[in-house]
Amino acid sequence: MIVCVCNNISEGKIHQAVDAGMTSMAELRKQLGVGTCCGKCHSCAKNVLRECLSSARQTQQGVRPVVFHPSLAAA
Repeated sequence: MIVCVCNNISEGKIHQAVDAGMTSMAELRKQLGVGTCCGKCHSCAKNVLRECLSSARQTQQGVRPVVFHPSLAAA
């Protein structure tokens, strides 16, 4: 899913950024440009970031998170 239309930033790119060590919206803005144009994506990008960080923490603790994807449920 595209999170930031202005800069063509997908949910996957945010996941990759978190995997590379980014942990804040400031880092995502600086490195990816998320939320630097119109700003409409900020809340969505922040939610994706939180989900990624939560998932990463659970994985580090040996717990595999269950993630619900509405688009997959409809299929």
